[in-house]
Amino acid sequence: MSAVRALRSRRLLRQVSPVLQASLRRYYSLDVPAALLRTQGYLGGRWVSAASVFPVLDPATGQELTQVSDCGPAEAKQAVEAAYEAFQSWKHTTAKERSVLLRKWSDLLLLHQGHLARLITFESGKPLPEALGEVSYSASFLQWFSEEARRVYGDIVPSPAADRRLLLLKQPVGVATIITPWNFPSAMITRKVGAALAAGCTVVVKPAEDTPLSALALAELAQQAGVPPGVVNVVPCSREKMTAVGRVLCSDPLVAKISFTGSTATGKVLLKMAANSVKRVSMELGGHAPFIVFDSANVERAVGGAMASKFRNSGQTCVCSNRFLVQSGIYERFLDGLGRAMDAELHVGHGSEPATTQGPLINARAVEKVVHQIEDAVSRGARVLRGGKRLDGSFMEPTLLAGVTTDMLCTQEETFGPLVPVIRFETEEEALAVANAANVGLAGYFYSQDVGQIWRVAEALEVGMVGVNEGLLSAAEAAFGGVKQSGLGREGSKYGIDEYLEVKYMCFGGLKP
Repeated sequence: MSAVRALRSRRLLRQVSPVLQASLRRYYSLDVPAALLRTQGYLGGRWVSAASVFPVLDPATGQELTQVSDCGPAEAKQAVEAAYEAFQSWKHTTAKERSVLLRKWSDLLLLHQGHLARLITFESGKPLPEALGEVSYSASFLQWFSEEARRVYGDIVPSPAADRRLLLLKQPVGVATIITPWNFPSAMITRKVGAALAAGCTVVVKPAEDTPLSALALAELAQQAGVPPGVVNVVPCSREKMTAVGRVLCSDPLVAKISFTGSTATGKVLLKMAANSVKRVSMELGGHAPFIVFDSANVERAVGGAMASKFRNSGQTCVCSNRFLVQSGIYERFLDGLGRAMDAELHVGHGSEPATTQGPLINARAVEKVVHQIEDAVSRGARVLRGGKRLDGSFMEPTLLAGVTTDMLCTQEETFGPLVPVIRFETEEEALAVANAANVGLAGYFYSQDVGQIWRVAEALEVGMVGVNEGLLSAAEAAFGGVKQSGLGREGSKYGIDEYLEVKYMCFGGLKP
């Protein structure tokens, strides 16, 4: 399916009957209930307009979907104060009360799954089946942390003195700033907010300027679930106001915790802001995932894993495979199999079209980055086996490169697009050296049927998450996070809630032995 089909859809409206026109308009429009299409900031339990607005665009067509309140530092400060006030009572709610509310919120996400998915598709470009999956994934974090809320256990420590009892208590840190990216506009929020609320914290969410609608819809459903005013706040803003808003959310003394998902460069800026008041931070930053295929691998399974890992969301995920390393004994077989799979399975188009598997990239800058990496690789001797061209608007052909070497730009920086650069290697040691050469380490993948090799490589890869004979590894039950410059802390799993808790030591003395 051609990318131009999405752009031609508007012209079709003028050429068909009125009945079909109405059908097509619905097909290519948001078509969500007014209650879920929120366009104001959500502060202290109220929907608040800002002095100005900014547009939200469909990246597939460039057309404006709606306009959203462009909150500034004043609204950000108001949100922080509302969260701080709400924290004074929220921290005293029981774990069971918080658990029940989170489960209600989760259930509402699933009840409105179709509408929430359309918001994701139209504001981020993600194909609708993937968007439906994201909503389910989002709900899974609220459900998981609704259960973890009731498992925040302290400790009774054996005392060295007979007249004392030593206790370790876990308490919420306070107001948490949540700053999220556009590529998972729903799940990145619930993964953080679910843990924060379960721990007894309150939050201020600053969604990506490209995708504020999903965040505001989540706030509406939180309100419907009965989450008290001020516990969840959402401050949408434009790129122009992003720095000023971020400065308030990361430096205000009432904020105790910052959780950020985004680029390593931005994460470093936020860490500097947090340092002045020594705030708790969680950072899920850039990745540059290696995907290694050894001679012993099942090549067909490796091809399937590569397709899943690379082309989900058109290559725009932080755990997407970025550098493909294939051992020389199966190099040509893998290239042939992957090329055939790309021909058969990948279809470019608007995310709302049923056959689409590859939507647009988020904007023109993203496409230009992929094109630049391809041009650099070709100039250094790489061969284009599939794709390689920019299409209309923000669409990009899925691209397969052979003959790639480590001096090429695509092996040195994260792509965030549908580009597969394949490097040939000879030995396990060589593959590990290339894989570990990056200054980031979020996820890594490899395929092998040699049990000894599986243990060696899994332990040697310098990443926070490893997929062994598997291209998709995210789950609410698993710890998500990286090493090196890929971030600090973990999200999801039983460890995710710890990021929002302090341990207080209590010494109870004066007891009779």
